[in-house]
Amino acid sequence: MGLLTGALYACLIFYLGGWYLGMWRGNFSLLLLILTVVTLAYWLAERFHFRPARERAAERLAQQAQARRAELARQGIQQVDGDVEAARRQVLAQPWWLDWTAGLFPVICAVFLLRSFLFEPFKIPSGSMVPTLLVGDLILVNKYHYGIRLPVANTKIVENHTPERGDVIVFRYPKDTSIDYIKRVVGVPGDEVAYLNKRLFINGKPVPTQPLGEYYDEDSRRYAQMFSEQLGAVEHRVLTQKEAPPFVMAADEYPHRDQCRYTAEGVACKVPAGHYFVMGDNRDNSQDSRYWGFVPDENIVGKAFFIWMNLGNLGRIGSFK
Repeated sequence: MGLLTGALYACLIFYLGGWYLGMWRGNFSLLLLILTVVTLAYWLAERFHFRPARERAAERLAQQAQARRAELARQGIQQVDGDVEAARRQVLAQPWWLDWTAGLFPVICAVFLLRSFLFEPFKIPSGSMVPTLLVGDLILVNKYHYGIRLPVANTKIVENHTPERGDVIVFRYPKDTSIDYIKRVVGVPGDEVAYLNKRLFINGKPVPTQPLGEYYDEDSRRYAQMFSEQLGAVEHRVLTQKEAPPFVMAADEYPHRDQCRYTAEGVACKVPAGHYFVMGDNRDNSQDSRYWGFVPDENIVGKAFFIWMNLGNLGRIGSFK
């Protein structure tokens, strides 16, 4: 069993090393599921086989020592060498391969359940959600707000809320589901969403905005125009660049593309059932539904709601809209 456990750890290190070096893309949810199942198997084996076997061996050792002492006492020998209790503790001790498998099961299982059904951490990798979220923000995502889904398969088994306009969501990128994206929902099923001349319209009505002056983006090292935007009950801030064109360049082919019309002024789309139209708050620096289409409901991971750390700016910690 020690050799088998060593081989399993070697495979894990090889997989994580290749993932870290970019040789392949990892699936952390699947990895956690596999680790939970494997450590559970070891935990059950320890609970019902290995530990009882060690306890029986320790009991035999104690009985043999007691019988030996009784025999020596019968012969008049009272001084007996050997520390039976130390030997008994050694027999009862877990071998390393059980300590590093069965011993880790409660921790791995707790992480798996917490991450799969309650909250999952993410790191913001790009500036598409500036000024709401900055590069380096570590955020928490509520996994049950939009319903409970089976881990790995991502199949919804319990309904809850549906995404609303203004929600910031994490989802699996429709063109490559191994990648997670974060954007803001601007259109729900049935909506007519238009982004024309850098103004957002929902069902033919302009979304209320207020100019807030200029914003200096430290990552891009340039100024942008900042606006307050009201999407339903959510007031948030967006950025636009004066020099950026209003039209969408090089939009991809995607499902339901016939529901969108591209013009020199921008794009207008009818959101199909079971899908959502999402955009980044950094409007001229965001690859979003304008370029690659709608987000299917089954791709949604959860609702982003809290910045729990930013190593470069601790003042970022807190909730956001």
